[in-house]
Amino acid sequence: MKKVLVLAFAAVIAVSLIACGGAKKKATVIKLGYSQGDGTVLYKGLAEFSRLVKERSNGRLEVQIFTSNQLGSDEDVIEQATQGGPIALLTDSARMSNYVKDMGILMMGFFADNYDECLAVTKSASFANWSKELAQKNGIRILAFNFYDGPRDFYVNKPINSPADLKGQRIRTIGSPVCTESVRAMGATPISMSWGDSYNAIQSGAIEGVEAQATAAYPAKLFEVTKYIVKTDHFQLLNGIIISEKFFQTLSAEDQKLLIDSCQEAGAANARAVEKAGGELEANMAKAGITIIKPNLAPFKAAVEGAYKKLGYDKLRDQIYKEIGKK
Repeated sequence: MKKVLVLAFAAVIAVSLIACGGAKKKATVIKLGYSQGDGTVLYKGLAEFSRLVKERSNGRLEVQIFTSNQLGSDEDVIEQATQGGPIALLTDSARMSNYVKDMGILMMGFFADNYDECLAVTKSASFANWSKELAQKNGIRILAFNFYDGPRDFYVNKPINSPADLKGQRIRTIGSPVCTESVRAMGATPISMSWGDSYNAIQSGAIEGVEAQATAAYPAKLFEVTKYIVKTDHFQLLNGIIISEKFFQTLSAEDQKLLIDSCQEAGAANARAVEKAGGELEANMAKAGITIIKPNLAPFKAAVEGAYKKLGYDKLRDQIYKEIGKK
């Protein structure tokens, strides 16, 4: 009788441990790389994505944000993702063009006039095909491509009113052909380097300036080492969060949807916050002493036509414009 009671008691304890989560599963951690620091408007969108995922999964999934290229350069992190690890990255279409060339058109000079035009492209048939190719042929899954960091302008130390004024100016830009060739076509000499090195490079004279968005230029304090913001708005910096396709497929359908929905939601809200912040940050830089120049954009737009032809994007541009109803 005593033996039966002992066995029964042991069974009750075992059931209780299971019911109370005695064998609680450890959270699945996703490492999200970000090239800038935690003081940007866009970082707040990443933090919201992380919060939504943890809350909606009841802690089952966790997104940890690694700022300032702690995981490596964007190219290194993308490579890690293609190998199948639980790695994600906030990136742009210029870098994605290394895998699906046509995606680069989103970062060609003067391709889009604003965020809403970029967003329309992400809803097109062409973008759906690009996303499919990224996943199936390159092992990269797009969770959302609706994050936005604003229009990019020139931050320099001499007045720029035409492409001719950019001649001889070494300008830091993203190291992708769509960016380097667009900047070159506008008259400057494109220089690829880490964003974090830009301030010192300008200060030392290694470069004359950068092309960047206000939401990155202000926290980087570029107003301390440059005198002018030349408002060309030549690139609209649309961003997306990508993740390893191999890792993504290890998740349940429920968790896959949770990640995508949370990412889309955070990106949409943060993009509008970035739109609002851009003008405010430029005003702050003006108060700090920087001069804002608004040149005639017609010569700059005419200049980049050569880059479209050189990279073979002229016909694709016509196709995309037709898909989104832009003339």
